[in-house]
Amino acid sequence: MAPKHTKIQFPLWQYLNQPLFSQDTKLVLNPQRFALIWRLRLLERCWAKECDAKGPQQH
Repeated sequence: MAPKHTKIQFPLWQYLNQPLFSQDTKLVLNPQRFALIWRLRLLERCWAKECDAKGPQQH
C-alpha cells in the first residue's frame, strides 16, 4: 500500500544538470533556492496537466 503523502526529495540530478550558459534559464547555485523553484515548477506542471485532462470548460 502506497503512503498518502510522499515527500519529494532534493532534485539532485536536475540541480547538477543545469545549463551553464543558457540565455533561456538562469543558473541557480543556492541548493535551497533551486529546490524551491523546482518544486514550484513541478506544481505548475501538475496543475496544467490536470487542467488539460479535464478538457475545454463551458461557462
